Amino acid sequence: MKYVRVNERIFAKTVRLIGPEGEQLGVFPLNIALKRADESDLDLVEVAPQVNPPVCRIVDYSKYKYEQEKREKEAKKHQKQTQLKEIRMRPRIGEHDYGIKLKHIKEFLEKKHKVRIRMFFKGREMAHKEIGNKLIRNLMEDVKEIGKVDRNPLMLGKTLVMIIGPK
Repeated sequence: MKYVRVNERIFAKTVRLIGPEGEQLGVFPLNIALKRADESDLDLVEVAPQVNPPVCRIVDYSKYKYEQEKREKEAKKHQKQTQLKEIRMRPRIGEHDYGIKLKHIKEFLEKKHKVRIRMFFKGREMAHKEIGNKLIRNLMEDVKEIGKVDRNPLMLGKTLVMIIGPK
């Protein structure tokens, strides 16, 4: 939870006051707003410090803090974390191995993860990059129903790198 100013820690000279029931009370000098909060045995909490005058609410601070934490936890629960998975292959991959790699890529994309495909070239394979490019094109064709290319194939040294994201 972000830092919230309460009672005497509020610096503004005047504040827009909201009552304990959520009703708008108007704009008051800080000392009167503090007095009103004290009369109802509650705290004066600054809920919107960025506006002019800042908005303050008369509430029980511990209850307010609990509700804010609960709201943040609920918002965090609904966030989806995407991960970047990596599949490594070689240009002279066997047909069965290619099928297994393709199956893994599809599983990752269905789980809404991004997939980085790294194709390593060794020795004389560097002279035949077209084999790797053909394999990458076939891969893009095979996953086009469930994924889209986020980063086109790019040679980095002896490695061909491509990133595919979920649709």
